[in-house]
Amino acid sequence: MPKERRTYAIWSYCIYWCISGMCISAYTTGSTLLAFGLTPQQAIGALIVGAFCTGLLSVACGWMGERHHIGFTVSSRHTWGMRGAYFPIIIRTFVTIFWDGLQAYWGGQATTVTLGAIFTSLAHMKSTLAGGVLMTKDLIGMVIYYVFFIAIMQVPPEKLQKPFIVSSILFAGTLIGLLAWAVSTVDGGGPMWKEPGNPSHGSIGWSMMFGITSILGAWGGGTLGQSDWTRYADRPFAPTLSQMFFAPIMITVTCIVGIVVTSCAKQILGGQIIWQPFVLMARIQDFYGDSPRARAAVFFAGLGCTCAQLGISIVLNSVSAGMDMAGLNPKYLNIRRGAFILAAAGILSNPWQYLSNATTFLTVISGFGIFMAPFTGVMLADYHIVRRYVIKMEDLYIGDKRSLYWYWHGFHWRALVAWVMGIFPTMPGMIMTVTDPTAYNAWVKLFNITFFIGLSVSFVAYCVICWISPPPGLGIGETHHDDSMVFGEKDSVASRGSESFDHKEKDGLETKVPDLSSV
Repeated sequence: MPKERRTYAIWSYCIYWCISGMCISAYTTGSTLLAFGLTPQQAIGALIVGAFCTGLLSVACGWMGERHHIGFTVSSRHTWGMRGAYFPIIIRTFVTIFWDGLQAYWGGQATTVTLGAIFTSLAHMKSTLAGGVLMTKDLIGMVIYYVFFIAIMQVPPEKLQKPFIVSSILFAGTLIGLLAWAVSTVDGGGPMWKEPGNPSHGSIGWSMMFGITSILGAWGGGTLGQSDWTRYADRPFAPTLSQMFFAPIMITVTCIVGIVVTSCAKQILGGQIIWQPFVLMARIQDFYGDSPRARAAVFFAGLGCTCAQLGISIVLNSVSAGMDMAGLNPKYLNIRRGAFILAAAGILSNPWQYLSNATTFLTVISGFGIFMAPFTGVMLADYHIVRRYVIKMEDLYIGDKRSLYWYWHGFHWRALVAWVMGIFPTMPGMIMTVTDPTAYNAWVKLFNITFFIGLSVSFVAYCVICWISPPPGLGIGETHHDDSMVFGEKDSVASRGSESFDHKEKDGLETKVPDLSSV
């Protein structure tokens, strides 16, 4: 990352986690655990542990971006090989498609609620699509949401800090407003704090572990690519403390607000657990008979949710996936074009199907961890333990056997073996859960802690494999990027006898990749 584009200070990463942690995903994860059968106290305990682990992962996964100013797309090359790096990029892009579809669908629903506060005919529209699963008004909201999303995508990542601040303030206002309404109406935290839990299959411990895994599954993909954002740091350690503290604080606070509001709303609105904030807002407008005060409150609350969705779609999905897609085909794609493809694919993933109920939602976001956790374990083991932060930067941009990271025909077999070992223990449980939601056995229990299993198994496996068969080039390189060294410019690469590197800079968004098409 060029020095002039490193514009993120300590406060910038605090704002980043206001966007990433203070979002609808956090609110719904907290409230969904109530629908899953946990008590508020149990849900909060699970959320605190999951949020703290997320903070640790953010720091550990962002270290290479902070030290070497490279993102996930480039850093995958020293772990997986110059050709093998395409594998984690493709898998992460596939997972991001589903996440982007989820966030866009929620953004569309939030937009519908916001406009429904102005046009009550839209709020009361009952027609449906997709066999009754998708409301027509929500599809209208998604179209409008994407208009604003496309506009924001024109802004380069290093200039998004001020829009992030606005989004954070608006959604914070939404959370405060919902919490104040809920607590003041019932004079407390609601009835669920005194009710016994009814966890799935009667196991409180395993249900809490499932809640922890849900948090890690929801943010695991983002933390895996944390270097996509830490590479913008303007000084060493700028992201470290801010991420370590702000990530768990923002996630935990938002989840707790979701739990309290859901508990109170159950008493106010007739006993049903409403785990999605925009659905709750629509019910509030109905409950108060479309009164002017209720419509005004719903409008501003819905606006905050819409802005939060725009922010998190940019932070966790669009920019990262755009970088990944640009790395897959740099001749035709840059970050912005990749983000547009992601948006289209997200809609085609039919997010309304896997958001139909709370159990399905938790299963889906936990399932993401099956693939992402082993990637995280392999990456952390390679960078922190095996290589001890030493990377030969220029070889990350040489797409042939002269690179230290060419391994076997461009593929690193050690990483693949460790990744498969990390997936194996949890895959059967996921298949059983999807095919039969009532299934509950040892495999399903392992799936309930999929992120811990996948990360730890792949981490240990990679370290052991590299101890038995060390990869080439260990100890060669530098622990920090030297700004006096220039990579990516054709003349500097040519001076080292390489003609395989292709550097593109399009639309103000940087993409640096080796051209492997002729190798």
